[in-house]
Order: sequence, then structure tokens, then C-alpha cells
Amino acid sequence: MYSSWAYSVAQVKIFIECLLSVYKYDDTFEGRMSWYKFAPSYLQVIIEIPYIFLEAVLFLTITYPAVNFYGSAYKVFWYFYTVFCTLLYYKYLGMMLVSLTPTFQVATIFASLCYTLFSLFSGYLIPGPQFPKWWVWGYWISPSSWSLKGLLTSQYGDREEEIMAFGEQKALNTFLDSQYGYKHRDLPIIAVVLLAFPLVFASVFTYGIAKLNYQRR
Repeated sequence: MYSSWAYSVAQVKIFIECLLSVYKYDDTFEGRMSWYKFAPSYLQVIIEIPYIFLEAVLFLTITYPAVNFYGSAYKVFWYFYTVFCTLLYYKYLGMMLVSLTPTFQVATIFASLCYTLFSLFSGYLIPGPQFPKWWVWGYWISPSSWSLKGLLTSQYGDREEEIMAFGEQKALNTFLDSQYGYKHRDLPIIAVVLLAFPLVFASVFTYGIAKLNYQRR
């Protein structure tokens, strides 16, 4: 599951490089970029959705049977939804950083910082309940933690098979709850939060690309 983060990060890095051309159209439109209007910026957000949808379908088709997840339409839907939202917010995060920073190099630096923090606070290296109280806020605002929570909870949060974990016999869903704080009843909240991240990033992108101009005469 964690490989989806690496996949998403690679997609955003490539996309940021592609958006380099958006920065400098200073010989047209009287020195202002044509993207600096709200309508084109919204279109740029919308046009990414079909591509991300196709990427999510391909990713699901390859990884779901490869990992041998449960053959349930309910679980397949949740897996697709989580991957789709994850790819969306990583793509819109890259677009947002491009719109808010003056150069490609600065955007790349901030993108690398975001990827590192997302991985650190995802709950993969350190489970959420084990975060220090003064750092737990980073876990709750990290988009990757909600993606990982959605993947694990949807697949295993309702499973009651007994497993051996840390020398104890526990039900699988009980282990997820005690070790990671993942509860199956939280899936509706997870779905809302996963959708909120791309909406926020896309909204900031449309504002930044329309209002910020770092060009110099």
C-alpha cells in the first residue's frame, strides 16, 4: 500500500516539471500570463480529473490483484476512491506550489519538503497513537495519513480473523484499532477528508495562478 505514495510523488514531480512552461509567457498578453484568469485556472483543475481517473483505474487494475486483496465490490470501490483522491491531492498540491512560488527551483524545494513531511507523519513509520502529543497535529493534517487510514480501514477494519501480533492473539480489526487507531466506523469521515484535500489545494491554485505575478519588468 505504501508504494502508492511513492507513485504519487513521482507523478507530481513530473507534473511540476511540465508546468514550468506556465511560469514564463512574459512576451504575450502585455507581460501577464494567460493562465492568470480564473476561468482557465478552473479549466486546468477540471481537465486533470479524467487523467487522474484513468491513472487510478490502471493502478487499481495492476495492484489490487497483485496484492491479493479481498474480492469484494465494496472494498474495490474504497480502494479506488482512496487512490483516486490521493492522486488528485498530490497533483493539485504540485499545481498549488507552482502557482505560489516565483521559480521552478523554489517549487521543487517546497515539494520535496512536503513529500518528506507527508511520509514522516503518514502513520507508516510511526503509528498515529504513538506520536508525541506536541506532534500529533502533524499526523492529523497530513493527507497521506488519511490515505493510509482509508486503505487499511476499508480492507481490514471489518475483518475479525485472529492474528498473532507482538506475541498476542488478536482479531485483525482489534489490532488495527489498538495499534494504529483505525476504526471501520470512521470510513465516512475519511471519505470526506480525502475529498477535502484536493478541493482545498485546487482552490488555492486557482487563486494563486490568477492573483500572483512574480514577473519583473
